[in-house]
Amino acid sequence: MNHRVHPSPVGPLTLVFDDDGALTGLYMLHQRHLPDPAAFGDPDDSLGDDVVRQLDEYFAGERTAFDLPQAPRGTEFQRSVWHELEKIPYGRTSSYGALATTLGMPGAARAVGAATGRNPLPIIVPCHRLVGSGGALTGYAGGLEVKTALLGLEAQHVEPDAQHAELESHPSPPRG
Repeated sequence: MNHRVHPSPVGPLTLVFDDDGALTGLYMLHQRHLPDPAAFGDPDDSLGDDVVRQLDEYFAGERTAFDLPQAPRGTEFQRSVWHELEKIPYGRTSSYGALATTLGMPGAARAVGAATGRNPLPIIVPCHRLVGSGGALTGYAGGLEVKTALLGLEAQHVEPDAQHAELESHPSPPRG
């Protein structure tokens, strides 16, 4: 394992890579459930140029999805939740309950929330796109300010009509 710290509009991001160069973690400064930084390995700024480029493109509003080698570690249930998160389109939101229903587990919104909170690749696996019932912004391991900023960024770069998903979707925060 090795890591690299990259500045971003939401603060420094620690990018952690396995020995094959796959991204295993993206951690924010004040993130809940932060692993022991000793597990990040040695700093190595020669790693992850493609990750850094794609993140910079995302923050510039030029990228709506990521195409990176990923190796997140989690339980089978957590990985199934993270996989479904990747299906929520850029600029759109869905609810914890809707995702639980998609997984065939209606009523498991809290379990989905717990798995989402353990997502080791926030931004790339867009857990910020999950909202509470009725569209309320609830929980985010990186803080609600970061969640609001990410949703606001995406809302600036989508057509207003595109903000309504076929899933149980809620409008993203207003532009501006």
